[in-house]
Amino acid sequence: MALPPNFLDELRTRTPLASLIGRRARLAKSGRNWKACCPFHNEKSPSFYVYDDHYHCFGCGAHGDAVSFVMQSEGAGFMEAVERLASEAGLDIPKPTPEAAARDRTARDLHAVMAAAEASFSRRLYLPEGRPALDYLIRRGLTPETIRDFGLGWASGTRGAIAGDLSPEGITPAQLLEAGLLREGEGGESPRDFFFNRVIFPIRDRRGRTIAFGGRTLGDGQPKYVNSPETPLFSKRRALYNLDRAKEAAFRGARVLAVEGYMDVIALHQAGFTGAVAPLGTALTEEQLQEIWRLHPEPVLCFDGDAAGGRAAARVATLALAQLAPERTLRLATLPGGEDPDTLIAKSGQRGFQAVLDAAQPLSEALYTLVAGGTPPATPEARAALRHRLEEAARTIPDKSLGAEYRRVLLDRFFAARPRPGVKPPPPRIARRAPDPVAAREDAARCALAILLANPWLIPQVEEALAGLDLPGGPATRLQNAFQAWLSGPHALDSASLIAHLAQTGENDALAWATRPEGLPQAAQPNTQPGDAENGWWHFFLRLRGEAALIDDQRAAERDWIETNDPGAALRLQRLTEALAAQRRGEANEAEGDSPFA
Repeated sequence: MALPPNFLDELRTRTPLASLIGRRARLAKSGRNWKACCPFHNEKSPSFYVYDDHYHCFGCGAHGDAVSFVMQSEGAGFMEAVERLASEAGLDIPKPTPEAAARDRTARDLHAVMAAAEASFSRRLYLPEGRPALDYLIRRGLTPETIRDFGLGWASGTRGAIAGDLSPEGITPAQLLEAGLLREGEGGESPRDFFFNRVIFPIRDRRGRTIAFGGRTLGDGQPKYVNSPETPLFSKRRALYNLDRAKEAAFRGARVLAVEGYMDVIALHQAGFTGAVAPLGTALTEEQLQEIWRLHPEPVLCFDGDAAGGRAAARVATLALAQLAPERTLRLATLPGGEDPDTLIAKSGQRGFQAVLDAAQPLSEALYTLVAGGTPPATPEARAALRHRLEEAARTIPDKSLGAEYRRVLLDRFFAARPRPGVKPPPPRIARRAPDPVAAREDAARCALAILLANPWLIPQVEEALAGLDLPGGPATRLQNAFQAWLSGPHALDSASLIAHLAQTGENDALAWATRPEGLPQAAQPNTQPGDAENGWWHFFLRLRGEAALIDDQRAAERDWIETNDPGAALRLQRLTEALAAQRRGEANEAEGDSPFA
């Protein structure tokens, strides 16, 4: 019996893989995933990893999903495994009715229609009629490889073009109508092309099958973007652009991002941010948010820095609170005013956007500002109303313990902002443009290097991490290289010796840049406690490196250590784990108002 793919997807979604496998193997937390000794072969060191939607053993190669695990661990057949999991998940297995079989055949047929249509649109992009569209994509900074990888194409301005292209393959107008590639004609006219004179963006499901298209006009026509209508394959509320690639990227450790449009996703992917997805021309829906959480428990949502972006962030925060749980949350990133990811990448490159991601706030921090707005309440009535809104926001969280934690965090902020008697409330802040992300990255590099100048005993401990940082050019890079060269000589590990050495080697300008007192953290002062200096350095290191990249490094080191038992890999894993732990200690101190970074 063939089961509908949507039923199997729902079954996998409702079956927590860690809980299922935990009945047969002792699981231990490993980052956001789990690990264990493989239940399918004897081993002393764990090489069996459990992710959100699959498992993999690096020892014996066992791999699969929930259904596969039941089949492999119990010797069950496919339908037996499905029946058992469906019973536990409270799902009824679809009956093999003629109607269900017909729907299944239709879906398979429509997937073939959509694949043929994508090939037709792609072919036309490289014909003379598609040259303006190809030139447009190249002007937007896309490489030929990216254009081909995303299957971008061109919908002809000739009436009946798609039907003419696909009719030799036996595809009928009725199938094109059902697939959303034609629309019914008016007044008895024959069906018309749905996409006409537009750049085409294929939209794919989790499995990489094309289910719909988006089209962008090159002229001033409206609407600028259109998407396929609802079809048996395509639900606009559930689909996400680039979901298939983002799923694979998330598995490899990429940070998952939600942005606004097709070109934002493609530009980010080309710049190395391969976990980007986008809703399809509408505000993010509950179903799409659930789909994003299936990719990663803490995705980053990017919003414009203008008023519209603030409203969008508030709306998504409201939507997320009703679905929040201890194992899933959000981070919110704000782009500089007037920029979107596409334009920011074009102006500031990968570093510029990475700085925006590094500045992303956890939902628990961003929520207060979203609820309170920009102007502090000045009267008792206004403060009481704000407190009521904050408590109401926390009450919408279904998990009671998590809701209580949010209520505590929000009210701590609320009481910390209480006006003192006799002190006038500050005047309203004048809206300013968001800081330049490139300048923010240079500032973080300056702080990290200043901490090492004041505490040179730290340099041997962080040598490998420092060498791996991609610092801004100029004085930051010169000091980075100078620190590494200094370590190779017979120098005392004190600040005076290091500064004297740098002055003798002609780095006076770089020294002056790094030690300028404005904006330096407490951790860069000579009298800082060693623990505070260490936490401070790792704080700025993570701002420069990015926590997602560091977690990826940690996973790679852990895999190397498991596979090779190499002492060097073990030491690298220890250093990376210490870096993350130091960062988390610093965040805890900040939450208690005892930050070494102030």
